[in-house]
Amino acid sequence: MELVDRFLKYVSFDTQSDEFSGTHPSSAKQFKLAEYLRDELISMGLEDVELSEHCYVYATLPSNTEKQGVPTIGFIAHMDTSPDASGKDIKTKIVKYQGGDILLNAEKQIFLSPDQFPEMLHYVGQELIVTDGTTLLGADDKAGIAEIVQGVAFLQAHPELKHGKIRLAFTPDEEIGEGPDHFDVAKFGCQWGYTFDGGEIGELEYENFNAAAAKVEFVGRNVHPGYAKDKMINALKLAIEFTTLLPGAESPEHTADYEGFYHLIDLHGDVENATVRYIIRDHSRDIFENRKDTFLKAAKAMAEKYGADRVNPEVRDQYYNMLEEIEKAMYVVDFAKEAMIKAGVPVKVQPIRGGTDGARLSFMGLPCPNIFAGGLNFHGRFEFVPIHSMEKAMETMINIATLVEAKY
Repeated sequence: MELVDRFLKYVSFDTQSDEFSGTHPSSAKQFKLAEYLRDELISMGLEDVELSEHCYVYATLPSNTEKQGVPTIGFIAHMDTSPDASGKDIKTKIVKYQGGDILLNAEKQIFLSPDQFPEMLHYVGQELIVTDGTTLLGADDKAGIAEIVQGVAFLQAHPELKHGKIRLAFTPDEEIGEGPDHFDVAKFGCQWGYTFDGGEIGELEYENFNAAAAKVEFVGRNVHPGYAKDKMINALKLAIEFTTLLPGAESPEHTADYEGFYHLIDLHGDVENATVRYIIRDHSRDIFENRKDTFLKAAKAMAEKYGADRVNPEVRDQYYNMLEEIEKAMYVVDFAKEAMIKAGVPVKVQPIRGGTDGARLSFMGLPCPNIFAGGLNFHGRFEFVPIHSMEKAMETMINIATLVEAKY
């Protein structure tokens, strides 16, 4: 199966992004996959194939219709994998799932179990691509890349399927919120686009979190512990105390659906210096602003207690809820719904409890809903993707292209 072969080739590249590098792309190794994709798209005969200095791959499938005025649409996926788990030396296997546990790694006795992941049971009788339990899989979002590239190959092989001009873009650093940082919307030249970066089959998303990255740096005072009374200020203890000032129940493990959260992602340091890092999320813009204010008020309370020179907070917006922009052009969602129904896929409209390149791109003038890529359990060693779901995502992409041509 060409679709599966493409996917397995793409996941062989280690493309983990690095949120602390300060470079664009955040990791040079992302260029390896980008260069491979550039060469692959050239070999397929696509036009305007380009790899930018910041690791964005662009390409064009020319229109094959005689109609005038058919909109140019874009399909987008990201190349990087999450910093949360290793994406190096991924070992995959295809399993015909018959229910029960899947043994991923006999030596380490690692199982993928419906006891922990009951959604597995939706895929009994299907072929699943899994890992050996030591790395993530990379279906987020190399499944999306494979579906788009294979969809283009299918359109090329079937010229009777009429479509307008189609643009492709594969981006770096989506996992760290920097995917659109150097995306050239003007050069992309599309009226609208779609990211193929969603989860299980049927997902269609055009609402996402408003997002901010937040941190507080604490400056302590180290003194020999034998003589520290009334002298030592332990920066690590200040950091821990700060975490108690935020609502404990408003964290990812206690929230769902439209509920936002404060998520502690890192606490490190020593007696002299310590840092806490959070991500702040909410679908409501007003509540999001209140959350940021709560975070800063907690830092202010610490500063009043221990001194302003010992508490240094920073809050930085990352992206906003794309619904603000998508609702101005709901026809782009309607095309996606119709394409999925035509592919025999039940449509599951739901908010993204996360972000996607499409969120920021929508605010950059490119309305860009998010469509399922098929994978589950992203960012960890229990990630898997059903092959049937990938096939249906590819079919949805093809249907969008032909439906747009048919209606203009």
